[in-house]
Amino acid sequence: MRKDSKVKKTLADLQDFYFVCINSILKLFKKPIYFDEIIEQMEYAGSASVFIISLVCLFVGMALSLQLSAELSRLGLKMYTGKIVGIAVIREIGPLVTALVFIGRVGAGQTAEIGSMILGHQIDTLRVYGIDPVRKVVIPRVIASVIMLPCLTIIGDLVCLFGGYYIAVFVSNQSGSFYWSSIIRELNFQNVFSGSIKPFIFGYLISCISCFYGLTTRGGAKGLRRSTTKAVVTSIVVVIATDFILTRILLYALGFTV
Repeated sequence: MRKDSKVKKTLADLQDFYFVCINSILKLFKKPIYFDEIIEQMEYAGSASVFIISLVCLFVGMALSLQLSAELSRLGLKMYTGKIVGIAVIREIGPLVTALVFIGRVGAGQTAEIGSMILGHQIDTLRVYGIDPVRKVVIPRVIASVIMLPCLTIIGDLVCLFGGYYIAVFVSNQSGSFYWSSIIRELNFQNVFSGSIKPFIFGYLISCISCFYGLTTRGGAKGLRRSTTKAVVTSIVVVIATDFILTRILLYALGFTV
């Protein structure tokens, strides 16, 4: 019976999660639209996250460039450091690292905030006054995440490339102009499209998962802790798995051979 109840609970949770995801799209352009909530969430998800994302991406770019320079110098191919760093950052590392930092800062915050509203009966109060919680609470966070995560990814990519530039030029004694020219040559449609489509999907998934676990919070402070932990862990697993699936699809669709 325990296994049956767990299966039923899992299926019910999946049904509720799909309900949140679908309604966040179906009710997106229906009135009322809470612009104040959207702006507030965009400020929280965007400008307040720039510093931590830039800091993480800086060290990731430096570490990547350092490892590549060390390995390529053995083969006499150190001049390809900029090319490889550019492709790796634009296609894969930039979107993924930014999304993971976004989960830890914004996703966890969204879950904790909505969970606190549930425990404080604020969501029930909205329903009493005829306000749809999905429109008031979920949709502004989904919009903010879908808009701001791509913007943060662009910033993270640039900072990551500058970190690689510092190591390539000042540590490995490579040509700075050749480093940037190698990266600019890789800014073609395939690479830019592969790296730019992922943040939109990541932002949508992260916000939906965070809002879902926030709305299903029960059991006081311990329940809020469980919900926040589950939201972060689930988001990390889903983002990494989705990144692999998207990479495989994009490589096939854009004509890359594996």
